[in-house]
This record gives sequence, structure tokens and C-alpha cells, in this order.
Amino acid sequence: MKVKSLADLKKIKAEVQEKIKLREHGENADKMVQIKVAMATCGIASGAKDIMNFLIDELEYKGVDAIVTQTGCMGYCYAEPTIEVIVPGSNPVIYGFVDKAKASEIIDEHIIKGRMVDGVIPVTYKTIDE
Repeated sequence: MKVKSLADLKKIKAEVQEKIKLREHGENADKMVQIKVAMATCGIASGAKDIMNFLIDELEYKGVDAIVTQTGCMGYCYAEPTIEVIVPGSNPVIYGFVDKAKASEIIDEHIIKGRMVDGVIPVTYKTIDE
């Protein structure tokens, strides 16, 4: 990737920092807040890449130690961008129609204060254990 602007450089820095954080904390990931951003074609077309970058920046700004990763399609194409939030000791929660305002609310309320916010997609699947 050619660096053509300061924004390009910041983007590269954020991507590298997330990869380093994931490597450093990979063994202890289950003890950290994890946010998975659906980055299949439908998610990217709906703005998931911008949401992922916003989450990385906002979590760093607010001093929240979390791992942000991308994942493939979660099957909720109608509700993109979607993110899965995993707080240690709690069941994973999937949020749909996530814009920057909703992402900020999820960080403030769900991740920091432990309170659910509107926008949860109900679980529509069963695990192999059930």
C-alpha cells in the first residue's frame, strides 16, 4: 500500500497495532473484551470498515483494553454493519445496524458499564452442545 496521506499512515498504524495486540494477548483473549466486526462483502458495503476503524480509535481514546478483529459473514446481512461483543464472563451479543453513534453507545454502556443497549440481534442458532 502506498502512503499518500496522513490518514493512510494512521490507518496502517492502527492495523499494525491491532495485529500486535492480538499476537500479544492471543493466549489470554478469553480474559479480554473482544469485538468482532463482520467484514464480508455485505458488511463492507454497509460501512463495516469505517466502524472497525472507529471502534479501534474510540477504544484507545477511552482507555478500554479490547481486541477488535474482523470476521466473515455472521448471517445477518439485512442488519449490516454487525458486530459481536464478547465481555469476559458473559454470553456473546450481536448488534446490528451499527453506526458510529451506536458503536460509541455500545462502548460506553455495554462494555464499560455492563448494561445492554438497543440493537441486539436475537440468537437464532443453536450450538453443537445444545
